[in-house]
Amino acid sequence: MRVVVTGGFGFLGSRLAEALLRKRTFGGTPIDRLVLADRVVRLDAPPAADPLVHVVHGDLLDRLDEVFAEPVDVLFHLAAAVSAECEADVGLGLRANVDTTRALLDAARAQSAGGGPVPRVVFSSSLAVYGAGPGAPLPPVVSESTLPLPRSSYGTQKLICEYLIADYTRHGFLDGRVARLMTVTVRPGKPNAAASGFLSGIIREPLAGRPAVCPVHPGLRVALSSPRRAVHGLLRIAEAERGSGPGRLDGLAPVNLPALTVSVADMLATLRQAAGDAAADLVTVRPDPAVEAIVATWPAAFDNSRAAALGLEPDPSFLAVVQDYIADQAARNRTDRGPE
Repeated sequence: MRVVVTGGFGFLGSRLAEALLRKRTFGGTPIDRLVLADRVVRLDAPPAADPLVHVVHGDLLDRLDEVFAEPVDVLFHLAAAVSAECEADVGLGLRANVDTTRALLDAARAQSAGGGPVPRVVFSSSLAVYGAGPGAPLPPVVSESTLPLPRSSYGTQKLICEYLIADYTRHGFLDGRVARLMTVTVRPGKPNAAASGFLSGIIREPLAGRPAVCPVHPGLRVALSSPRRAVHGLLRIAEAERGSGPGRLDGLAPVNLPALTVSVADMLATLRQAAGDAAADLVTVRPDPAVEAIVATWPAAFDNSRAAALGLEPDPSFLAVVQDYIADQAARNRTDRGPE
């Protein structure tokens, strides 16, 4: 079995790759090759050294021939331009998110049309496909039956890709599965261009002894997921058999991954509880209308029943999310230092 992860050296992609390499199987079938495709690669990262791994380095739109040089059985499509950069540069977002995804789907279609396996394509979408605007308020609790009306270029591009995947699946060109991710927090490393990046920054930076700015009013409620739950959700949706009933994936509708709903004020209070006053006092609240204009349109409360039917549950609390982050960072620091 040949499995591909686009964005394979990114935040979620690398964790998904690590999870697949720990299992070394997909749906009970041994993985013969794990392809990690990305514009930026880290050959010193643990997944790159594994004998199962093949690295495809470069712009995905230019490297699809290499990705599909041998039959692809399963493809996780995580590579994307993120929210704030898509809003600032619509052309960049269209190329990175829509054009690249369309080309990838056409490559998958060509494989199946040429007598190869029908690839299983798992697409990481986003809660940003939903939006609240004048005359179109969101219901108090959002589900997969809620009409998506994105209020950002990023959300629009993700929704376009969702519709393409559903149509290609309906025609039998591929077996598409769409997982709508909540805001994944806490992300390690440097801040990125996502409008929601501050939701990690207001925790990550103070825990490292650095100041952070909160660009929204603390009363804002948000829907979150830890990295562990997000990766588990992607794998569960990918491996689920199609059909009706508990534990099976019914129809072509996307699955909203489970959401933990908290306010930003709750997050800051949890930081104070977990790390003390010195860390919490490093956060300055300084609302930024440009950030609020995007993030405040996203839903905060979700009906998790479709995900629950697949055995997926939200994080139990934001304190658990922070504790998981601290434990994961400590483990990664030990790995980076090597044996003592």
